[in-house]
Amino acid sequence: MKTIDELLADGVDGKRVFVRADLNVPLADGLITDDGRIRAVLPTVKALADAGAKVVVASHLGRPKGAPDPAFSLLPAAERLAELLGAPVAFAQDTVGPAAHAAVDGLEPGQVAVIENLRFNAGETSKDDAERGEFADRLAALADVYVGDGFGAVHRKHASVFDLPARLPHAAGYLIANEVAVLKKLTEEVQRPYVVALGGAKVSDKLAVIDQLLGKADRLLIGGGMAYTFLKAKGHEIGKSLVQEDQIPAVLEYIERAEKTGVELVLLVDTVVAPAFPDLKTKAPADATTVAADAIPADRMGLDIGPESNKLYASKITDAATVFWNGPMGVFEHPEFAEGTKAVAQALLDSSAFTVVGGGDSAAAVRLLGFDENAFGHISTGGGASLEYLEGKTLPGLAALED
Repeated sequence: MKTIDELLADGVDGKRVFVRADLNVPLADGLITDDGRIRAVLPTVKALADAGAKVVVASHLGRPKGAPDPAFSLLPAAERLAELLGAPVAFAQDTVGPAAHAAVDGLEPGQVAVIENLRFNAGETSKDDAERGEFADRLAALADVYVGDGFGAVHRKHASVFDLPARLPHAAGYLIANEVAVLKKLTEEVQRPYVVALGGAKVSDKLAVIDQLLGKADRLLIGGGMAYTFLKAKGHEIGKSLVQEDQIPAVLEYIERAEKTGVELVLLVDTVVAPAFPDLKTKAPADATTVAADAIPADRMGLDIGPESNKLYASKITDAATVFWNGPMGVFEHPEFAEGTKAVAQALLDSSAFTVVGGGDSAAAVRLLGFDENAFGHISTGGGASLEYLEGKTLPGLAALED
């Protein structure tokens, strides 16, 4: 895989460099609530601009239906990118149309433009190779060189991620190169004890990675909504807690495999419950109480791991040499159900391990709860991509960057 440093050594002065970034930031009333993904691509954009490239930044945002939708415009991301760069950033109000061509044609060496949301064109996400290819051809007309730096999208076989690199000289940006180097430390060069903390809502989202990690990790800590399917599989009453009944056979198999292979599978011993899912807008009191994990009342739902579980999970991280954490331990957006996620994050900071926060909601939680993200070994920008890499899958966006 050619790196951006090799590309810069070859010279990019005056060349149009298409940077496939991941600017898929969360928005509330048109305002960015977490700019982590924009900051993550800054080193690549700045290095190219400083070297005299005409930088064309492209990304998706949200899930528009293959047509323009103002709710998913990249304009707020472009404006924030300009603030972070400390330089003007041109914005094209279309993707491959007249506005995009005008914005790119107007660039001087060292300047930056952002084109509108790639998913405003159905060809970006099409499953039809010809339709995707046609869109990739139109994107290729905007550039001389391609730099892949949208790690959060590399597990997607999309036009700008998979098809476009085949049409242009290409290289991996700093973000992707760093993400891959970190993931290798979790798969090929693991320092032990290796502890993995998995949370989030659904067991089904994590089944494949659990399957892989049962042969690699020393301990698996299970939290979040998925934990209640594990409790149900063990025969416990879980009240109104989230459960995926169809995943119980797989969970039982993993519990049995963990016992046979000597992997320590750690489940919550107590849980914070409430009568209903909390209001995340108003943060109104939710009538939260703590009960034993095997004694959840029938009229309550589990929404966080409890204080004894916090201590237990922290103790399992203390002596780790490597920790990978993906998925919050509870509904961290509400103060009454944030303590479990806080406890795991703090345990990572208190350990001397190489710590990786696996993107998505975990990364958002770290920032929302006020932790210094620079204190962690690495915070991934792509939760889904990280998990698929750990599952051993071939990621289309990485395969496309291979020479």
